Amino acid sequence: MLVILGIAVVFGMVFGGFVLAGGKFAIILKALPYEMMMIGGAATGAFMIANKGVVIKKTLKDIKKVFGTGKWKPQDYKDLLCLMFTLLKLIRTKGMISLEQHIENPQQSSIFKNYPRIANDHFAIDFICDTLRMMTMNFEDPHQVENMMENLLEKHHHEAAAPAHALQTVADGLPALGIVAAVLGVIKTMASINEPVEILGKMIGGALVGTFLGVFLAYCVAGPISSKLGQIYDQEHLFYMIIRDVLVSHLHGNAPQVSVEIGRGNIPSHYQPSFMEIEALLNTIKIEG
Repeated sequence: MLVILGIAVVFGMVFGGFVLAGGKFAIILKALPYEMMMIGGAATGAFMIANKGVVIKKTLKDIKKVFGTGKWKPQDYKDLLCLMFTLLKLIRTKGMISLEQHIENPQQSSIFKNYPRIANDHFAIDFICDTLRMMTMNFEDPHQVENMMENLLEKHHHEAAAPAHALQTVADGLPALGIVAAVLGVIKTMASINEPVEILGKMIGGALVGTFLGVFLAYCVAGPISSKLGQIYDQEHLFYMIIRDVLVSHLHGNAPQVSVEIGRGNIPSHYQPSFMEIEALLNTIKIEG
């Protein structure tokens, strides 16, 4: 909602101010299709040249995230802490061997089925299961496991955030593409130098529309969208970092409640449940094995 409101404010203030200052839309509307063809077409082509097909597909898919409220909701963070507590408590009470049926086939696991939104996130499940699988193999050096998880998180975040970087590259290039369109307009104007001043003025005004569009699209559309996507990817990344923090805390010998509390402390403040709220939820969990 804020994104749509922000776009409305941008267009309203920019073009509203233009009209109130006595500007006329006729020149802009006449030049707009051709300028957009040059600037938008060049930006699209450059985007295709600079990025792999997988990045292009992911960018087109992720644009809709800008208009949403984020992948993870407050309840998802509570569910994550409850899931991690259940797994760690099972290890404490029944040993690592009791985990095998859950981590080898998480889709059929009675534990993971209790948290369907997390279970549907392939990276989260693979991240949890792969790390726990290493623990069952007695690979329990906290520092080695933490380093392994850091590398996995870094790789995943780098790949996930590629669309934001790709869009920012487009935003950085749009002002220059606007200049390209404006220069072509000036070339066209110079070819008609014998025309009356009134006609030359309109032609120069049309050429300047290219410069305006390049700067406007860069700093009021593409740039902000790229920035918002980057924030969304960072927030999604933080969800996985909580998994890392809980598991590393467990490897250092902390009790499940302590490990979960460490994870709770790293939840974004506006989503963070209280200590008492999480404690109440954990007290309702029954460990079945």
